[in-house]
Amino acid sequence: EYLVAGTIPKLGKGYSNEVLISQYLANRLHLKVGSQFNTFFLAQGQNTLPKARRFTVSGIYNSGVKDFDSVYLIGDIKHVQLMNRWRPDQVGSFEVFVTDFNRIAETGQAVYQETGSLLNTQTITEKYYYIFDWLKLFDFNILIILCVMIAVSTINMVVALLVLILERTQMIGILKAMGATNWSVRKIFLYNALHLIVRGLLWGNGVALLVLYIQKYFGVIRLDPESYYVTTAPVSIDYGYIALLNVGTILVCLLVLLIPSYIITRIVPSKTIRFD
Repeated sequence: EYLVAGTIPKLGKGYSNEVLISQYLANRLHLKVGSQFNTFFLAQGQNTLPKARRFTVSGIYNSGVKDFDSVYLIGDIKHVQLMNRWRPDQVGSFEVFVTDFNRIAETGQAVYQETGSLLNTQTITEKYYYIFDWLKLFDFNILIILCVMIAVSTINMVVALLVLILERTQMIGILKAMGATNWSVRKIFLYNALHLIVRGLLWGNGVALLVLYIQKYFGVIRLDPESYYVTTAPVSIDYGYIALLNVGTILVCLLVLLIPSYIITRIVPSKTIRFD
């Protein structure tokens, strides 16, 4: 998914000279798909000449993470094994992929316990801790924004309900004079408020989902990868979270609206019916 040009290197039984290079390095080295370049590997020991290999660029990738793109060149591991005199089953390091990212710390500890004392293990959250600290800051900002949005929506609904009650003061007095209870009158305004809330949520969800789908499939909003580690603003649409947020907004608004609807119990029919 990060390939921007060319193809993945073709690996076979022999030694493949095709490599995958990052767009960051390709721009700095003035390379393109099909270009050939010399690579020098420093050997251990004194008076040892560097070992040279000539590779061909088969593809160019861009992960959006400069710390990765500026370091890694992807190719046939047989070259490294030959220069280091390793056996075919020997590697410098390997990665373990987890299915549940929330348990990465637990999995990392389990892998560490099974690893020999001469080797070390490190989870991705430990290796790139600064990136994940940056993401946690985003999560905190999202929580603050959601709290502010819910607070603003509840205040707007309280004001709207108060206006409705004040405009219908005479109607409330007539209903109470005809025998309507305070709770039955309050339910009329709460149902009206619920109608307004649901109607607003339908419009809001429609516009929001439209914008999210446009960003997800077309990537309209672009970002600087050196600052944000991605080229476009990423979008994740979780219908479960959306439904939960909508239900939570409705419940919070209705609970808050119970307070201004209490004004109805203070309205006296004998005074409001004469009100002009």
